[in-house]
Amino acid sequence: MQRTRRAAAAAALAVTVVLAGCTAEPVEDEVEGAAADTTTEPAAPAQGGIAADDPRIEQMAEHATDAPGELTEPLLGADMLISSTDELDDETIAAIRDLPGVEAAEPIGLAQIPVQDQVLTVAAVDPATYRRFTPAESAQLLDVWTRVAAGEIAVPSDVGETLRDDEGYLRLGNEDGAPDLHVGALAPQVTRVQGVVNKSWGESLGIPGDNALLIATGSASPQEVRPALQELAGDGASVQVLGPDLDISVQQTAVLTGGSVAAEVGTFNYQVLSGGRIAPDPAWVEENIRTQQVPILGTVTCHKVMLPQLEAALREIVERGLADKINPDEYGGCYYPRFIANTTQPSLHSFGIALDLNVPGNGRGTVGEIDRSVVQIFKKWGFAWGGDWGWTDPMHFEMSQLVEAR
Repeated sequence: MQRTRRAAAAAALAVTVVLAGCTAEPVEDEVEGAAADTTTEPAAPAQGGIAADDPRIEQMAEHATDAPGELTEPLLGADMLISSTDELDDETIAAIRDLPGVEAAEPIGLAQIPVQDQVLTVAAVDPATYRRFTPAESAQLLDVWTRVAAGEIAVPSDVGETLRDDEGYLRLGNEDGAPDLHVGALAPQVTRVQGVVNKSWGESLGIPGDNALLIATGSASPQEVRPALQELAGDGASVQVLGPDLDISVQQTAVLTGGSVAAEVGTFNYQVLSGGRIAPDPAWVEENIRTQQVPILGTVTCHKVMLPQLEAALREIVERGLADKINPDEYGGCYYPRFIANTTQPSLHSFGIALDLNVPGNGRGTVGEIDRSVVQIFKKWGFAWGGDWGWTDPMHFEMSQLVEAR
């Protein structure tokens, strides 16, 4: 019954496969060019598209893995997700697979990557085996997984249509030099997963290797299996039942990756609170979040790794006679642990590496009134500006690269 419902729901969702380098609209359920024959090479650019020696195409080739074959094994239900801030060892994975009520367990890497104004949960997977856990419409279309193996990314249609650029690429990370991956397929994924890459890309992106497990329980109730799974995975792991709504009864995991900043920020577990708020692990907060005085704004509470760069940027703004361009009474805060509006993804404010300035007059979707000299100074000191995004957020600045503050 469960798989029947999944298949029926998936049948209503279109899967789109897109040719690398093609700027035209994608063709649904159809593959252009040589994509269908791709093994370890990305699809060739369409005529009039991106040059074959484009470094983005070369990066895809460098990250290509063995192409999957036709699907021969039955589909599985993505009933539960175990995730941890650390890799799960082979002994633990084997013990979980042997548990009564566990039909199958698929190791994946799972992390959150900043992309413009969002934080996407990206999975690094073996396309040949992970596909069995996805909705039937995705699982049964070989070209989706051929594209992932060839070094492209597969995302749900809402993510691709909102965040990919005019050439069909998605930049994973807001840091200068963050890689651009071609969106090879718009395809529904496992609940809580917003992007899928192969494990070669996962390693380059800093996604922990096999820090998560997808669990199929077959005819067993996930709720009955959960206590034994939690005992094996340990108290630090999140063990949740996957459904249309976030399982707020269990601990969640935030693993930020996508650049040098993410490596310094650290990872944490958190509990979901009401009103879109979250409560990070107090030990992580004590280790990383600091309150101190800075120029113009006065007292701020942010991640300790960001404070020197924030102070340097504000000091330069004062030295250049621009202090009156920032209104401290219109400061929107820095460390504020919450989800991004209308999502279940932790905001970068939850990590203490984003701040909002001059909130009135700099709303979403506007060019913003904030002084552009102030913007340039923040960029100099390693901050990305929300005014550069496709859907602008000109009040928003976030730490995107490490800069030595002197």
